[in-house]
Amino acid sequence: VRELEAELDAEQKKHAEALKGVRKHERRVKELAYQAEEDRKNLARMQDLVDKLQSKVKSYKRQFEEAVSALGPGHLDRAPQLCPRVCGQEQQANTNLAKYRKAQHELDDAEERADMAETQANKLRARTRDALGPKLSLSPQHKE
Repeated sequence: VRELEAELDAEQKKHAEALKGVRKHERRVKELAYQAEEDRKNLARMQDLVDKLQSKVKSYKRQFEEAVSALGPGHLDRAPQLCPRVCGQEQQANTNLAKYRKAQHELDDAEERADMAETQANKLRARTRDALGPKLSLSPQHKE
């Protein structure tokens, strides 16, 4: 009887440790899912900003071309004076596009980490179920 009680105690300790590990991984999965959602929102904002800036760049280029054509052939020497504004806006758009691409890459990485953590949590759950065997089961308060 004592041997069985000792074995039961050992199994209960294993079970408690496994549950602790599962909860820890589930928390990590939730954290990563939250981070992925935040990254998704930031990505959407960045995409909107990129779209607006690209639209502005097109508008400035069009204005520049109209201004150059309005100067006529004899006044093309004034064209470089118009360029800094347009070129600066294009540079800013390119910078923001690079930021957008970086945010997209970070989002992809965060989603990949979340998937890996979820897979790990599922493996732990399966291991816990296997360790508990058919006789023991999770109490209702631990089931999710």
